[in-house]
Amino acid sequence: MENQVDRILEQWHAEKPNLDVSPMAIIGRLSRAALAVESRLSRTFARNGLDASSFDVLATLLRSGSPYRIAPAELARDAMISTSAVAQRLNKLETRGLIRRESNPDDGRGTLVALTDNGRQLIETALPPHLETERAITSALNAEEQKLLAGLLQRIYEAARP
Repeated sequence: MENQVDRILEQWHAEKPNLDVSPMAIIGRLSRAALAVESRLSRTFARNGLDASSFDVLATLLRSGSPYRIAPAELARDAMISTSAVAQRLNKLETRGLIRRESNPDDGRGTLVALTDNGRQLIETALPPHLETERAITSALNAEEQKLLAGLLQRIYEAARP
């Protein structure tokens, strides 16, 4: 069955036969796969009253280990988001009682972001279905293919970074 990317490539070959459009095959499929994965994960998050950004913050706090608190800059780095995005996410999560901001005992001017009991309970509940969704998506590949793809995607990521 022909897919949209194949159709686009055929159109470019017909319109610009001397132009090498082969990178579009990879980037187009990568973009389509990312959208499909995000959509599927979003449905899993929604069943737990979360979205991807809330899940990322709560999961980052959980995996930081007890006492489940870190500085906002560390949170931004470990969740791979901008510091401006962190503030917005924290406001939303704090309103829901899932995180709290605390004074940093090591830096009188700084704050720490801490996972509340409710936040920890929610992320502990949301994590297994999230992993099951990821497992279902990646099960199209065997273990060797998954490892290969992870390495290839890392190389593409490194080449795409400014």
